[in-house]
Amino acid sequence: MKIDFPYRYIAVEGNIGAGKTSFTKMVRDEYNCRLILEEFADNPFLPLFYENPKRYAFTVELFFMTERYKQMEDSLVAQQSLFSDFTISDYVFIKTLIFARKNLNEKEFRLFQQLFTTLQQNFPNPDLLVYLHRNVDILLKNISKRGRDYEQNIQREYLYNIQDSYFEYFRNIVSFPVLIIDLGDIDFIAEKQYYDILKSVIAKEYTPGVHRVSLSV
Repeated sequence: MKIDFPYRYIAVEGNIGAGKTSFTKMVRDEYNCRLILEEFADNPFLPLFYENPKRYAFTVELFFMTERYKQMEDSLVAQQSLFSDFTISDYVFIKTLIFARKNLNEKEFRLFQQLFTTLQQNFPNPDLLVYLHRNVDILLKNISKRGRDYEQNIQREYLYNIQDSYFEYFRNIVSFPVLIIDLGDIDFIAEKQYYDILKSVIAKEYTPGVHRVSLSV
């Protein structure tokens, strides 16, 4: 069931293992739209960070920020208006600051925030920011299932911290709509009816600010 979205640029966010990349790829395949995927696998410091977070936090976050910036900048150069056609991404640039706030010490974060603020000015906000929410037990199950070696030691507390950082950020958004969707344990990949329901929820028109719906079963 193909549904028309009333937005030109939708950014899909979520905690680690929420399903954001899978969903955006499904939308790309159905709509033949522009897809911007975070290239996290190219970060050579990520496995080292999960082994020793304090030592490698600043390095891993700086690498992520520069790569995300280059990716968005390249997209802008390739097309006069990045979002002239329907575009979906599996991250938003503010993610850089959300993760850094939890991973860096105070001194590192102040420096990082200055760099981030300078770079962020170049990019527009999404027309709709979707946050796919799952509880931590389900996230851990999904992380285990997909079998990335460097993710297997992710701690429950770390996932809670990331979740809290997103919700803290959402509370301050008033200039564009944020849609938090509680997915529970539904599998929208294996059961297509849930994928269609998810699309129909996203296709509604939302006013700026935070909205929340539940699809959990």
